[in-house]
Amino acid sequence: MNTHQVTIRLRFEAAHRLPHLPGKCVNLHGHSWQAHITAAAPHLNQKDMVVDFSDLKRAIETFTDTHLDHGAMLGAADPYASRLGEDGLKTYVFGTDPHTEDLSWPTVEAVATLLGRVAHHALTTHPSLAGTHLVSATVSETENNTATYTPGTPPETRND
Repeated sequence: MNTHQVTIRLRFEAAHRLPHLPGKCVNLHGHSWQAHITAAAPHLNQKDMVVDFSDLKRAIETFTDTHLDHGAMLGAADPYASRLGEDGLKTYVFGTDPHTEDLSWPTVEAVATLLGRVAHHALTTHPSLAGTHLVSATVSETENNTATYTPGTPPETRND
């Protein structure tokens, strides 16, 4: 079976903290996060494309701009989560919404999962993105630390 893939790249600035881990990451600190979102389709659409890059990028950047960029990502058990929110600072709290209800802390792996789930939602709900599925979401917090989220087999190709 043929598969066509496209990848978008985006960047956002955000702080996070991992108080459940030993070491310097217990401190609130920031990164220039980079994400690569790959989508695929079995056939090219009527415009000979998998998907319009700008439609996919806009869907993901709407989320990152609203919730993550120039904000802080914290875990629900982090006492800073409520403090920063009370002060009106942009705070995205892992473990408090459908995208992260099973993710407790904003590790790079959890951020990759979050953006993968956001991309999956966009690919399955936006009419202009129909016919595609998420292949992977790769997120880097530094040039040395990268994690990739790969969802299970797309429903249309399962053999259960």
